[in-house]
Amino acid sequence: MTNRAHLIGICGTGLSAIAKVLVEKGWKVSGSDRCESPYQAELKKLGIRVFNDHKAGNIKNVDIVIRSSAIPDDNVEVVAAREKGIPVQKRADFLPTLIGDQLCIAVAGTHGKTTTTAMIAWILNQAGLDPSYIIGSVSKNLGTNAHAGKGEYFVIEADEYDSMFLGLHPMIAIVTNVEHDHPDCYPTPEKYSQAFLNFLGNLVPHGLVILSADNIGAISIRYRLPVNMPVFTYSAHLLKEQNPNSNQQNADYVLTLSDDGSYHLANQEVLHVQKNLLPLKVGVPGVHNIQNAMAASIAAFMAGVEPEIICSALDSFSGTGRRFEVVGDANGIVLIDDYAHHPTEIKATIQAARMAYPDRRLWVVWQPHTYSRTQTLMFDYSEEISKADRLVITEIFAAREQPNGFSSEQILLLVKDIPAIFAPTLDFAISHLEKNLKPGDVVLVLSAGDATRINQSLLKSQRIQSSQKTETVE
Repeated sequence: MTNRAHLIGICGTGLSAIAKVLVEKGWKVSGSDRCESPYQAELKKLGIRVFNDHKAGNIKNVDIVIRSSAIPDDNVEVVAAREKGIPVQKRADFLPTLIGDQLCIAVAGTHGKTTTTAMIAWILNQAGLDPSYIIGSVSKNLGTNAHAGKGEYFVIEADEYDSMFLGLHPMIAIVTNVEHDHPDCYPTPEKYSQAFLNFLGNLVPHGLVILSADNIGAISIRYRLPVNMPVFTYSAHLLKEQNPNSNQQNADYVLTLSDDGSYHLANQEVLHVQKNLLPLKVGVPGVHNIQNAMAASIAAFMAGVEPEIICSALDSFSGTGRRFEVVGDANGIVLIDDYAHHPTEIKATIQAARMAYPDRRLWVVWQPHTYSRTQTLMFDYSEEISKADRLVITEIFAAREQPNGFSSEQILLLVKDIPAIFAPTLDFAISHLEKNLKPGDVVLVLSAGDATRINQSLLKSQRIQSSQKTETVE
């Protein structure tokens, strides 16, 4: 008998991935969503019926209803399902059913989850292990964000929002870093940190933890874990200028530098006899991606993948959508999209842009994400976005929140020493950029919302294609 599921909010990143895996596992899937997304067309190609509104009549002939975190208890489809006695679950509750008997490799952390998850999935794929996976964005190598494989491993991005990752019981758990985020779910840093401790408490017997020694939040968790829990730490101490909190002395795996200037991942215990354990050449730019690759390499090694395959896969790794994604070139102007929406992510992405495009004028277009996060971290945001050469701040993308009277225009007052403007609409931002961009500029759009259309508009802009003039507006 075929299992039947209906997903409310199916076009979002999380539920669209679950829908794909279910279809590949033989389930019959339907869903509803009021918002269009890039995933909608792909879902329909898989034979999934997607309703464009929420109606009680959509709940027909289903065994279970799965809802996204954004769907409230009084949603008409949730109410209809419960009246019919149909189970209604959030992602965390449904994940054990989805993963089943496969061994779970879960990647948690405030930053780096998506890229690290994609790296591990690609490495295992190249090793011929055919893993199942759910990634927070489309892997450019794999061509999708989700797959139900026949192998023994299920690689999944472990999202802390709404405690989704507490539904996981990993064999290998990775924590890339821990910095207070999602204040709407975790009002204090202590509650946020405790959620990660609870996640690691779900480790299966004989499971292991891989944890960064370069992040204070991650290290503080390490010392609160049971002494008998297997924990392997890694440190990119060589990159201390970018990572002042790195702690190589106590890390199990470290970054080494060979005579030819290339990086290697080494096991601290054998460093004195075997200096270079694994060449570490990463196909995407940025210091943060070297750290992501370290975590992915250790996880793959623990899963039994040969070092040569790990090395080759990372070298050919081409990233994921909206993670330092070069979307095109408009008359010599490089256009980049990135999902960065936390101050630390913005810092790392601007560093990557400076490394990839030295001596070029860098425009940062920042669309803040959620009122609670923007207001809580406003001083940290102002410090990082001020490292651009030119800055455009758009209004806040509300996502799941209601306006609270706070505007990102207030952050503009904290920005010092660079030309910066507030754009009340995305069209205003596009117009300003069209007037002021010059060949050779780099545009970095930082958005977890809908500001990706800025670069798409610039690509098509006749004004930019024909323009060679200098700035007219600041």
